[in-house]
Amino acid sequence: MDANQARRLVILGTGGTIAGRAAQVSDHVGYVAGQVGVGELVQAVPALAGLSLDVEQVAQVDSKDMGLPVWQALARRIAVHLERPEVSALIVTHGTDTLEETAFVLQQLFRPGKPVVLTCAMRPASALVPDGPQNLSDALAVARHADAGGVVVVCAGQVHGALEVAKVHTYRLDAFDSGDAGPLACVEDGQVRSFRPWSPAPAGPTHGTSLLARLLAASALPRVELITSHADADGGLVRALLAQGASDADRVVRGIVVAGTGNGTVHQALAEALDEAEARGVRVVLASRCARGRVVPHPGLRFADSAGLSPVKARLALALQLLAA
Repeated sequence: MDANQARRLVILGTGGTIAGRAAQVSDHVGYVAGQVGVGELVQAVPALAGLSLDVEQVAQVDSKDMGLPVWQALARRIAVHLERPEVSALIVTHGTDTLEETAFVLQQLFRPGKPVVLTCAMRPASALVPDGPQNLSDALAVARHADAGGVVVVCAGQVHGALEVAKVHTYRLDAFDSGDAGPLACVEDGQVRSFRPWSPAPAGPTHGTSLLARLLAASALPRVELITSHADADGGLVRALLAQGASDADRVVRGIVVAGTGNGTVHQALAEALDEAEARGVRVVLASRCARGRVVPHPGLRFADSAGLSPVKARLALALQLLAA
C-alpha cells in the first residue's frame, strides 16, 4: 500500500449549524440546521480538494435532537472505517448543541488509535462569513497531525479532548472550552501546535466490541435522569420518577445524576429523596453545576462522584455503564 492510500480520509456528515441555511446572509440565529449536504460542505474547503476522500451523509439533524438512533448510525459507519487499513483518520461534521455528548459517547465506544475529529460551526453555511469552512480546514490539519489520536473536537482554531470539552457560549465563534485542563492544541495557519500530551493510543482493539455491540442492539439507553440541586429544592422530581417507574415498567429510572452546587453539595430535601432512590436500587452519581473544577472526593460525600465529568457526560457515562452491565 503506498503512502497516498494509507492517508485516505473519511468525512461523515450529521447535519447541524455547519449545514444550516437562513433566508438572509446576516441571520446567524434564525436559520434551519441540517440543510446542506456534507458533499457540498467539502466542496467549499479548498484544502480538501484533490485529497483521497470518502464522504458520507450519515444523518441530517439539528443536534439538539441528537439521540440513540443517530449515534447508532454514526457508530456503525465509524466502526467500518476504523477497520480499513487505508483510512488514516475520520472527520465528523456535527451541530454544536450536543457535540460534547457525541464526542464523549464515541470516545467511550471506540477509544480509537486513529483520530476521529468532530467539527462544527456557530454560523450557518448561508452566512456572509461562515465559520464552517475554516473549522473543516482546521479539522483536516488535526486529522493529518502525527500526534493525533482519539476523539477530539476542533472549533475556532482550538483542539479539545472528548472528556473535557464543553459548549460554554451561546453564539460566539469560540463557543467551546476545556475547563481547567485547557485545549490539547491549536491550529495556526494550517499547522497544529500542541499544548499538552494527547491521549495515548490504546494497545488493544480499535474499539470496545462488547459495549459497541450492546449499543447497536439497544432500542433505548438505560434511563438516567439529570436533576439540579438549587436553593429551595425538594425531592418532588425524584419521587415522581420513582412513582412513574412503579406504574410503568418501561419508564423505570435506572440512574440519577445530580448537578450539585459547589463541590457537589445537595439540598437536604433533595438528598433525602435521593437516599430513597438508592434504597430502591437506583444508581445516584454526583457532579457539579459549576463551570470550572470538579467534585473533589472526600469522606463526607453522600453519593458517588462523577470522576470529574460534567453532569451531561456523567449521565451518559452512567447510562453506558448500565448498558454494559
